[in-house]
Amino acid sequence: MNKNYRTAILIIIGLFFIFGFVTWINGALIPFMKTINELTEAQSYLVASASYISFVVMALPASFLIKKTGYKKSMSVGLIIMAVGALLFIPAANTRTYWLFLLGIFIQGTGMAILQTAANPYVTILGPIESGAKRIAIMGISNKVAGALGSLLFGSLLLSEIDGVVEKLSVVSNAEKTELLNVMAGNIIMPYIVMAIILFILGILIRWSPLPNIDTAENAGDTTTNTNNKTSIFQFPHLWIGVLALFVYVGAEVIAGDTIIAYGISLGISVTEAKFFTTFTLTAMIVTYGLGALLIPKYISQGLALKVSAILGVIFTICIINTSGFTSILFVAALGIANALVWPAIWPLSLKGLGKFTKTASALLVMAIAGGAIIPPLYGRLVDSTKEDLISSGMNEATALAEASTNGYWILIPCYLIILYYAIYGHKLGNK
Repeated sequence: MNKNYRTAILIIIGLFFIFGFVTWINGALIPFMKTINELTEAQSYLVASASYISFVVMALPASFLIKKTGYKKSMSVGLIIMAVGALLFIPAANTRTYWLFLLGIFIQGTGMAILQTAANPYVTILGPIESGAKRIAIMGISNKVAGALGSLLFGSLLLSEIDGVVEKLSVVSNAEKTELLNVMAGNIIMPYIVMAIILFILGILIRWSPLPNIDTAENAGDTTTNTNNKTSIFQFPHLWIGVLALFVYVGAEVIAGDTIIAYGISLGISVTEAKFFTTFTLTAMIVTYGLGALLIPKYISQGLALKVSAILGVIFTICIINTSGFTSILFVAALGIANALVWPAIWPLSLKGLGKFTKTASALLVMAIAGGAIIPPLYGRLVDSTKEDLISSGMNEATALAEASTNGYWILIPCYLIILYYAIYGHKLGNK
């Protein structure tokens, strides 16, 4: 293995670790924010929205930044912006102001948008396009290991006392209630100070790292389409359908990882147990990523991996809705199996034959991460509206929340059907 290639792979693995850690702590942040800011289900899922909507806003500017400064400098800028977002959690916690929390999450998402716009195409075109899914699967292992660690760490730090606090809130005076929530909010300050320091240091280190420049290799994956006669990014239909498939996939992935703790709580499981549930989803993803790294492309193609993933997504979703209790939670976690190879497969299938349009195409694919901003709140709204209907029909609130939370997972069915269409037919359009 070429030394420059090995160095690049190791550095990008480190970046994907950071993506995973910062992204997947949202599973713990959602019930935490719901409690300290006294939010509805739909409002609490704005935590995910604030993070993922930044990818829509910043992906194209990130693409411009990469063109002007190169991959390495852009990655450095992204890490430093993430550190600034982490620091904003200090005044947000001190004032218990929800919009400040959301702003901090949005700024962190802005930094991640720059990193994602640079890192994903970088690792995709670092070698043969046919094995792009294998390299991204390896990155996914790092991403989800970090996510599991982040979920466990922040779940322990933020949710360990939440059961006791919620019980006290209903019986104490308003002054005592405010004091309890202020103390609980303060628990978030130190973790985010540590996170900011680490991100600042990494941002400086990567600026001077030996990360090789692969700009001149962008046409390496251009083996099926001659881009010399192409004048617009709109001449690649397989890319645009890939953007849609990635949009619904990210929404499905965020629902699988970020709702599972709140879902467990809605079913009457204690926070002490439920705080580990995101780790179940991520563990399923890590195992499947490992299989993908071993099997693609030697034994199965990227397209076949995507077809199987979409079919499993439909099957597991139907099982969630038609089971109850801990069994239903296990099927939510099993969505990690269905989700793991979707991102690694869609990227190389979408970028195949793009050549000189790769950077712009990558920005569009990163913008599709906005699915994580839009689809989870739709799940939250669906839960809220269904719960209100059930309560009005005479059902008690706890039972209504449990049933509404279960039925809300219907939103995933059309998502996986769109991914299945792309796997079977969509990725071939314009690439014949």
